[in-house]
Amino acid sequence: MITTTGSWRRAGEELAAIGADAVTRGLVLASGGNLSTRVAEDRVLITCGGTWLDRLGRDDFCVIDFDGNVVDGEGKPSSEWKLHTRTYQVRGDVNSVIHLHPQTSLLIDALGLDIRLLTMDHANYVRKVARTDFFHNGTDELADSAASAALDANCVIMAHHGCSCVGPTAQMAYRRALNLEQAAEMTYRLHALGNTTAEFPREAFERIRHK
Repeated sequence: MITTTGSWRRAGEELAAIGADAVTRGLVLASGGNLSTRVAEDRVLITCGGTWLDRLGRDDFCVIDFDGNVVDGEGKPSSEWKLHTRTYQVRGDVNSVIHLHPQTSLLIDALGLDIRLLTMDHANYVRKVARTDFFHNGTDELADSAASAALDANCVIMAHHGCSCVGPTAQMAYRRALNLEQAAEMTYRLHALGNTTAEFPREAFERIRHK
């Protein structure tokens, strides 16, 4: 159980609500996926290993340092803790990492296609989709490659695995994850209809990027 400040508990409640919504939307199954929020410069509140995101309670979170040492809570951190901490280390502006397993995004990537941004929300929230090759979960290779990809992208597809979406808040990181999957779904439909070129207008996209 998290025993320290109320603000850490409130962060856990926010992540629990996101986890429940992600499961309802089919963005993750069973005990897949993991969520975190930076609660201090070098402290991260993260879901514990083996937790189901639609059943998160106070005992399903722990606080770790960047070396994975538990500094609060009784559980063990997710096996993907390195993915989270190394992203925070390279992105000082990021305060939340949302790791899910969105089916359509992974399908589009497995087909060797790019996820196309088609709406103003896609352009505004996703902006750019980066990707990495497949690496086993919990490994240094996965964590380092995803962190590197996140240097200039807020949404990263990890091949045959999942996505890592980041933001200054948990709500923004999750909003990006939702828009990423919607963009993938629309990309799939366009390819099913034989269209390979439609995308958000480039001139408008550049104006959004430079806001």
